[in-house]
Amino acid sequence: MPKKSKLDKEEQEILNSFERGEWESTNPTTAELHKFRKIARASLAKDKRINIRLPARVLEGLQLRAAQEGIPYQTLISSVLYKFASGRLIDAAYNESAERAAKRGRSR
Repeated sequence: MPKKSKLDKEEQEILNSFERGEWESTNPTTAELHKFRKIARASLAKDKRINIRLPARVLEGLQLRAAQEGIPYQTLISSVLYKFASGRLIDAAYNESAERAAKRGRSR
């Protein structure tokens, strides 16, 4: 008999919902499949290694967030860095500061 995994409350709710038949398969478009494949290739192409030192609090926070997402923390870090480098993750504080500076420049 297979070993049962322990599920947290959210995971159990998802499993129960699935078992009640509340989930449907979808048929992604060709464009969506292309997009998903491109993302998968980019995230799987690991040709460089880095070592960084982080405060324990930061690492613990990343590990907690990754656990909540159900992914390894290294994958989360890689994803965040990729999104930032590709312009898909934006520093809101930096943008607000830049917008204020631009408005000051226009009002002169």
